[in-house]
Amino acid sequence: MDPIPVDSTLLLSVLYISEQQCLRLKLRSGEVYDYFAVPERIYQALLAADSKGRYFNHHIRNVYRSQRINVGSAI
Repeated sequence: MDPIPVDSTLLLSVLYISEQQCLRLKLRSGEVYDYFAVPERIYQALLAADSKGRYFNHHIRNVYRSQRINVGSAI
């Protein structure tokens, strides 16, 4: 699976691992986070959002459990 680059001032790329319902987000700052138990509809809505950063802040951040991951092993 390859990450999808997105047009956003906050996010750089998005990767969804459907078997694990894991959403991996790479921020423009270089940080990478995994969000767990994220339904595919949330991932699809993020990709479709006019403002991906706004969607992320309202519907993903502080809603789903997350973990910052080592950048060397990420997207």
